[in-house]
Amino acid sequence: MTGAAARERAGAWGEAAGIVSRALAALVDACVIAGAGLAVHLAAGGVRLLVAGPPFRLPDPPGWLSAVCGWLIAVLYLGGSWSVTGVTAGDRLLGLRVTARSGRLLGLPRALLRAALYVAFPVGLLWVPLSRRRASVQDLVVASVVRYHRG
Repeated sequence: MTGAAARERAGAWGEAAGIVSRALAALVDACVIAGAGLAVHLAAGGVRLLVAGPPFRLPDPPGWLSAVCGWLIAVLYLGGSWSVTGVTAGDRLLGLRVTARSGRLLGLPRALLRAALYVAFPVGLLWVPLSRRRASVQDLVVASVVRYHRG
């Protein structure tokens, strides 16, 4: 692709998102993930009530199990959203879209890898202001880009 064609395509998608927009989107997504985790916890309490009978009690899983479940919820939410629509709730609120460099949606394996890296190494977002193309460490690993979405 020539330089002019690349600039034209980038203009159609909007410019690369900066760290503030991406961090705010991540904060919104963290709230969504926490809500999903709470819903799973309440559902487990409901199942316990149905099986064991009254009184209603929330389960008290070991810390490692809560961490693994939280990690799985986060990775599945983020990876699924990026592979199907290119946006999470936080991305939509901030007007961002995650795609491959070509502008196409990430496939499920790449989206899940990006999500796993995003959850395991959130500090990788701090590379955005140092990168010429505003890429996080996760973007560099999976060849993705986060742009302001027009439309």
